[in-house]
Amino acid sequence: MSQATRVPVLMYHRVGEAHNAWEARYAISPENFAAHMRALAAKGYHALDIDALVDWLEGGEPLPEGAFLVTFDDGFRGVREHALPVLEKLGWPFTVFLVSDLIGGEDVWTKTANPAGVTFPLLDADEIRDMQQRGCRFHSHTRSHASLPKLDDAALADQLRGSREALAGLLGHDARYIAYPYGHLDERVEAATRAAGYRAAFATQPGFNRRDVNRFRIRRIDVFGTDTPAMLTRKIHFGGNDGSLGHALRYYLARLAEHLPGVGR
Repeated sequence: MSQATRVPVLMYHRVGEAHNAWEARYAISPENFAAHMRALAAKGYHALDIDALVDWLEGGEPLPEGAFLVTFDDGFRGVREHALPVLEKLGWPFTVFLVSDLIGGEDVWTKTANPAGVTFPLLDADEIRDMQQRGCRFHSHTRSHASLPKLDDAALADQLRGSREALAGLLGHDARYIAYPYGHLDERVEAATRAAGYRAAFATQPGFNRRDVNRFRIRRIDVFGTDTPAMLTRKIHFGGNDGSLGHALRYYLARLAEHLPGVGR
């Protein structure tokens, strides 16, 4: 079996119906999510555990070609209702990044951004414990979903360490990984994340992850609710957030031009 040289990480948010264009970026319908996973399985992709990915990044055991990681930011209840049965059937592990102060609450940080002014329920403690027994891994998305670069040093440390401590009490194990809210980070945030004891951190910069990637800036492909299965497979193939057919055609035309004498010179 051939070995992977680059591993994509998918970033989903809410699994449920979108009610406006803003929500459609962050919410994927249950039917479309199931179609995404079926399409990837049919093409020979297979999801891996988050520990296996980070072990590999640190020089551990090789991964087979086609390995990828499924992640969900925020911890919406719809992940348990709609995504868990699909992933459970496939036998695929996945990771949810939890906002520790809002477990059992709602995504209040989106209320002003969403034109509808509504919020959606997040997983509660019992639901999280149930999912742990069914192939889901839980890690940190800070205490309150704050934009970390805007915080002073004390507040930054509290968001990072406080979340780890709260989740350890709930999960019964250390929360060793974190996803930066909004993808906002800088060198100070990265240093504070390392100091807080995390093993690795996930950003929102698209691209593939090779073994030389910064483990505190692991790249993820943003999956939109409007992405068709074909668009998703193109995103994974190219390692970017643009899954349009036009993007793929432009890429191949550019590659062709590189090999034609006199073209583009």
